[in-house]
Amino acid sequence: MYDVIRVLLSAIIIVLVAELAKINATLGGFIKSLPIISLMAIIWLYSQTHDMEKIAVLSYSTFWFVLPTLPFFLILPYLLRHGLHFYTSLFISLVIMLACYMITILVLRELGLKL
Repeated sequence: MYDVIRVLLSAIIIVLVAELAKINATLGGFIKSLPIISLMAIIWLYSQTHDMEKIAVLSYSTFWFVLPTLPFFLILPYLLRHGLHFYTSLFISLVIMLACYMITILVLRELGLKL
C-alpha cells in the first residue's frame, strides 16, 4: 500500500504541473523546478532505512546529476523557437543532455569524486 501511495502522489504532482502549465507556463515551470520529488525520495528513504549515509549519497549524487540536465532546458526552447519540429527538438535536446551526463561522469572520475 505504501508503494501505491508513493506512485499516486508522484502522479498527482506530474499532472498538477502539466495542468498548471496550460494556464501559466511560468508557474508550472516554477513548481516543476522545486525539488519536490527529491524531498519525497529523501523522506521515504529515511522512513524506510534510517540510513543517513544513503541519504547523504543520494543528496550528493542528485546535486551532480542535476547539472547535466540544465542545458536541456536551454536547448529545447531555443530549437523550438527556431522552427524545429517538437519531436526533433526533444530528441536533439535529450541527446545533448545524455552527452552532458557522460561528460559529467568522466570529469567527476578525473577529479576523483566518487558518486
